[in-house]
Amino acid sequence: MTQLTEARAGRATPEMEIVARKERLDVETIREEIAAGRMIIPANKNHLAKGLDPIAIGRKATTKINANLGVSALAGDSRREMEKIETAIKYGADTIMDLSTGADLDALRTRMIDFASVPVGTVPLYQICEELDDILDMTPQNILDCVEKQAKQGVDYMTIHCALLREHIPLIDSRITGIVSRGGSLTAKWMVAHKAENPFYEHFDELCDIMTAYDVSWSLGDGLRPGCLHDASDAAQFGELSVMGELTKRAWARGAQVMIEGPGHVPLDQIADNMRRQAEACFEAPFYVLGPVVCDVAPGYDHITSAIGGAIAAYNGASMLCYVTPKEHLGLPNLEDVRVGCVAFKIAARAADIGLKRPGARERDDEMARARFAFDWDKQFSLALDPERAREYYEEARSNPEDKERSEKARASEGGCPRGLHPTLNPDGTIANEDYCTMCGPKFCAMRTTADLIRLRAHENEEEVK
Repeated sequence: MTQLTEARAGRATPEMEIVARKERLDVETIREEIAAGRMIIPANKNHLAKGLDPIAIGRKATTKINANLGVSALAGDSRREMEKIETAIKYGADTIMDLSTGADLDALRTRMIDFASVPVGTVPLYQICEELDDILDMTPQNILDCVEKQAKQGVDYMTIHCALLREHIPLIDSRITGIVSRGGSLTAKWMVAHKAENPFYEHFDELCDIMTAYDVSWSLGDGLRPGCLHDASDAAQFGELSVMGELTKRAWARGAQVMIEGPGHVPLDQIADNMRRQAEACFEAPFYVLGPVVCDVAPGYDHITSAIGGAIAAYNGASMLCYVTPKEHLGLPNLEDVRVGCVAFKIAARAADIGLKRPGARERDDEMARARFAFDWDKQFSLALDPERAREYYEEARSNPEDKERSEKARASEGGCPRGLHPTLNPDGTIANEDYCTMCGPKFCAMRTTADLIRLRAHENEEEVK
C-alpha cells in the first residue's frame, strides 16, 4: 500500500497525521488532497523505518525547498557531503537530492539516507551511466535493476526522464542551449543512436510497480527544460509537458505518487503562465521547479536571480522550489554556498506562503516586528532564518569605531537620548545600552523616537484628562 492507495481507500496513515499537524490542516484535508493527486508524502517505507520525518508537498501545504547535493568524479567526499546535508537541513531544506557521480555511489547513498531525516531524491540514470562504459550500452534491465536497488536503499523520490520522446528531439534545433538536463541529454543520445523510443517511457509501467512496492514518489523529470531565457516556453518544453500529463494518470492508476519537475530559466512575465499550463496538463499534480532563473547574466548571483523566480512560481502554483546556489553554472557548491542557497529559497518560499495566506505563515514575521520595536536583539536573532549571520552583522556594527564615538557623544548629551537611556560602553568598548538600532544610532533611531512619541502622547492625554 502507498500513501495514495491508502488515501483513496479512505484511510489516514500515521504520516498523514504528522503532516496535518505540521501544516495546521485537518487530516481529512490531507487525505483528500493525496487521494486527488494534488499532494504527495515522499516517504519510502525503508526510509521511514530509519527515522524519516514525513513532509507534504502540494498546493495546500507550505512551499517546500529542495537542496541538490552530491559528489562528482572531480570533487567532493562523503564526509563533506554529510556536512552539506547537515547545513542544508539547518538552514531550511525540506528535501535533499543526491546528484552524485563517480565511484562508491551505493555506499554514499546509504550514508545519506541513514543520516538524513528529510526525504532523499535521486536521478537513477546517473548511477546507470557510471556503471557502464558507455550510456549507449544501457538496457531496460539496467534501468529496472538500478531503480529497484535505489528503492531498496530507501530513496523517497526519483527523477526519471520518461516523457522526453523521439518526436521531441528535432524541436531543440531552434534553441541556443539545446538540452541542458544531464539525464535528458543522455536519454536523447541513447534514442538517436539506437533509433528507438525512450526506454524509460517504454517500461514506465514496470517502473511504476517498483515505485509502488516501496512507495517511492515519481518526480517526472523535465529533460527538455529551458537552459536560457531564449529557450523558455517553446514547443520542446511543452511537448514533453503534455506527455508528463499522460504519465501522471498512468502512475496514479498503478498507485504511485507523482510530482512534476519544472523549468529552469523563464522570463518573469512567463512564469505564471508556465504554472497554469502545468496544472492543466498534469491534473494539478504538485509542481517542483528549478528556480526558475529570471535572467542569464548574473553568474555568481544566481541564488538571487532564481529566488526571485521561485517566489513568483510558488505564488502562482509551484509546490516545491529547487534551490540554486551562487555557484550555479560555475562549480559544485561548498558549505557556505549551500547555506546561502537554502536561505535565499527559504525567503522565496516564505514570501509566497505569506502572500497566499497559508495558516500561520506570517506569525513569525509579526513576532520579528514586535521584537524589533522592543529592541529585543536576542529574540530577533532567534526568529531569523539565519540567526548566526544576523548576530554576526549586528556585532560587527556594534564594534565599529564610529559607533563608539556616537555612543560617547550621546552619553554626554541629553538631546541625544530623549528617553534618558544614556548609552554606556562595556569594558571591551562595545555599547552596553542597546535600546536603538545599529544603523541609525540613538539620536536618529526612528523606532526609539516613535516610542518617545507614544510616551509623550500618553502624557499629553493624561494632562487633558486632568
